[in-house]
Amino acid sequence: MLRVEHLTKSFGELIAVDGLSFTAEAGKIFGLLGPNGAGKTTTISMICGLLRPSSGSVHVDGIDLGADPIAVKRRLGVVPQEIAIYEDLSAVENLRFWGGIYGLRGAALRSRCEELLRLVGLADRSTEPVRVFSGGMKRRLNLAMGLVHGPKLVLLDEPTAGIDPQARLNILQVVRDIVAEGTTVLYTTHYLEEAEHLCDELAIMDHGKILAQGSISELKAQLGDGSLLTLQGDFDPVQPEKVSAIGGLRTLEWSAERARFMVERGASVGTVLEDLYGSGLHLRDVQIKEPNLEDLFLKLTGRELRD
Repeated sequence: MLRVEHLTKSFGELIAVDGLSFTAEAGKIFGLLGPNGAGKTTTISMICGLLRPSSGSVHVDGIDLGADPIAVKRRLGVVPQEIAIYEDLSAVENLRFWGGIYGLRGAALRSRCEELLRLVGLADRSTEPVRVFSGGMKRRLNLAMGLVHGPKLVLLDEPTAGIDPQARLNILQVVRDIVAEGTTVLYTTHYLEEAEHLCDELAIMDHGKILAQGSISELKAQLGDGSLLTLQGDFDPVQPEKVSAIGGLRTLEWSAERARFMVERGASVGTVLEDLYGSGLHLRDVQIKEPNLEDLFLKLTGRELRD
């Protein structure tokens, strides 16, 4: 449904997006995971035609965006990171306005508005002016407006940023519901939990580049099948050399107060811990867990996603 090839965007000497290539299959959720400033919004803006790429191409439903942008935009629904609604209008008036722009009229428009207001949980507040809505309610209406014309591909740019847990759960469920009906979703987020539990396939981005791409299981496999060991303590610069000699242990991070290691598959965690204590480390806390996407981001970039 969506094919992006060698997409690049430069602003003077700044390369905001650097040669991105990925494919989002029909009826699936493809995620772009990365910190603020990774290039996710710039990528969304090029795919929907708001920004002209410096190079590369975008195809939606087999149509080249550069050759026929109007045909592509008819197939797109865009939910921007910045809420784009008319606050003096009611929820239903906002939906009717945008539905009218896409050519919906009469009974078809009324039916679609009612359906979407039920879907996002705003049916009982549909006639109130949007200015009295909470941030979460505005986010849900923003999502409904991107769906009003029944697009084949929906671009969701950080749709749950800054909202309460209940509104977030509602939005995530709506995303699952529209995908179950055959809609394709491109989903950008910096929330690891969302990406891990929502997306069928994921690309991890930083500084405008894709660092890793695949299904959640494929991405986690890049860390291996071992356990992640996190140590809190007081560490000096010489100690990494002592630790590196311990068998079955691979260093992911080392700082003055924290160190992270991957215990390789087949190695005994108990034996590794005994060797660590025997190495003379001054430890305050030890945590053992299964690796996740945050650990993969740390491995790829040398820093945490929230840094």
